[in-house]
Amino acid sequence: MEVSTSAFYAWIKTPEDTDKKILKKQLETKAVQLFEENKKIYGSRRLSEAFIKEDFQVGRYKAKQLMKKLGLKPRYPKRFKVTTDSNHNDAISPNLLNRKFDVTMPNKVWTTDITYVWTLEGWLYVVVVIDLFSRQVVGWSIDDHMRTSLCVNALQMAFWRRKPDPGLQHHSDRGSQYASHEYREHLKMMKMQQSMSRKGDC
Repeated sequence: MEVSTSAFYAWIKTPEDTDKKILKKQLETKAVQLFEENKKIYGSRRLSEAFIKEDFQVGRYKAKQLMKKLGLKPRYPKRFKVTTDSNHNDAISPNLLNRKFDVTMPNKVWTTDITYVWTLEGWLYVVVVIDLFSRQVVGWSIDDHMRTSLCVNALQMAFWRRKPDPGLQHHSDRGSQYASHEYREHLKMMKMQQSMSRKGDC
């Protein structure tokens, strides 16, 4: 075709570089658009899926690179679950602790509460019993429900691990699990004094 070798290679290279730049810019613009449209909660996997739905063949690794370059950091919505049900007819114990958090000896005051963790299989509920002297977790229990047995299991673990002397002060909120007859019976057998926070105090 009477074209020099150098001219031929220059002709091949120039359109390719230009096309790559155009595609790169299109991907970056699309990545920002998809990220913004989905309330900035997409990670690389979901962003890759969104690209593919729009007929852009972008894998997860490429999506991750784009997010890093463009500074797209997903904001994960905080999941919230109520763990304290104080609307019950069970008796409420007095607040013996009364915010006196400085304890001078171990196994004199234990505090307990229920929290929760979101997992790929759903909510998991965690009960911990803490020795207020050392702030050490002395008993715990994990399950997919918040029934009284969850709290009892944590209490039993703490009791058998520490074997405290009679008169230990056991402090909790006013949750129905801690106010139940079943839980109070266990405290009675373990010779513990029950204390509860004022309403609205964790």
